[in-house]
Amino acid sequence: MKAKSLDKKFDDNQSDIVDELDLSTIKRPNQTQKRVNVDFPTWMIESLDKEATRLGVTRQSIIKIWLAERLEQSTFNKSSNRTQ
Repeated sequence: MKAKSLDKKFDDNQSDIVDELDLSTIKRPNQTQKRVNVDFPTWMIESLDKEATRLGVTRQSIIKIWLAERLEQSTFNKSSNRTQ
C-alpha cells in the first residue's frame, strides 16, 4: 500500500490501519539495551531488594526506575538553569 492510500484510509477513519503495518520491524528510538555490570555494597543490595519486594518489582526494575528518575531530574535541572 502506498503512503497516500494509507494516509487517506487513516484520515477517512475507514478502518484500523494497524493491519496494514509491518510491526515486526518496529524499533523504539533510544531503547536499545546494553548490559553493564555494577558492584554494590551488600547493604545497598539488601535495601534495593526490600524496596523492590515492597513495590512488587524486580531489583533490576527498581534500579532502572530510580536511575531514570534521577537522570530526568538532572536533565530538567540543567535545562532550567540555562533559562535563568
